[in-house]
Amino acid sequence: MESLNRIKNVILVLSGKGGVGKSTLSTQLALGLAAENHKVGLLDVDLCGPSIPRMLNLEQCNIHQCDDGWLPVYSNSHRNLSVMSIGFLLDNKNDPVIWRGPKKNAMIKQFLSDVVWGELDFLIIDTPPGTSDEHLAVVTTLKGMVTGAVLVTTPQAVAVADVQRELTFCRKTGIPVLGIVENMSGYVCPHCSECLLLFSQGGGEDLAKQENISFLGNVPIDPNLAECCDGGKNFLQIFANSQAYDSIKNIISKISTHSLIKH
Repeated sequence: MESLNRIKNVILVLSGKGGVGKSTLSTQLALGLAAENHKVGLLDVDLCGPSIPRMLNLEQCNIHQCDDGWLPVYSNSHRNLSVMSIGFLLDNKNDPVIWRGPKKNAMIKQFLSDVVWGELDFLIIDTPPGTSDEHLAVVTTLKGMVTGAVLVTTPQAVAVADVQRELTFCRKTGIPVLGIVENMSGYVCPHCSECLLLFSQGGGEDLAKQENISFLGNVPIDPNLAECCDGGKNFLQIFANSQAYDSIKNIISKISTHSLIKH
């Protein structure tokens, strides 16, 4: 665990169900923090659905070993955003990962203890949906080292109910909750920039108030964000005049302020 001693903040990104944009938000948090000149690591422990390499245009990259362990992949020329994912270890990006719990746990512990992250301001950990083996492996390995968790939901009642379970998981395992992000909160028309409510709005904010935790903000659906993630492009760099950009930057600011004050 010596490699983790030089990391100032460890942030888990959690969601109660799949398809709410958790990996997208994890990627944007990492890119945004790196753009503010922080040293950032992004760890993808969604072993069965590793999407981070594609979102950062790193699918063709391989990882290498040194005497101290695995070297992460750097995603930018400044070398202040390093990435680790099981996607780098697969012979074919379309190969499924069909593993039982113990093998998943062992891989996650290796990712956490054997990767040479170096000195980091933030390690963002993108987790799979739910509260399963992978989450317990992360929590037990990082006992007492997690700065906090960001819970991601969409406005629908079903998604918000799943986040309620995730919140209970955090409380039972002693993980501080930094706050809730409501993703896909309206649709921004690419022609007129009007925000239309496709799935209602406010479920995440209402839950935050009900549970007395921070509401970090809502992110609208933006076709440009989806296109950038699919194409491995930096949305925050290309679309700095968008509503989604403003929302994401505001969320990053709140997380960064909370974490830096704590440390």
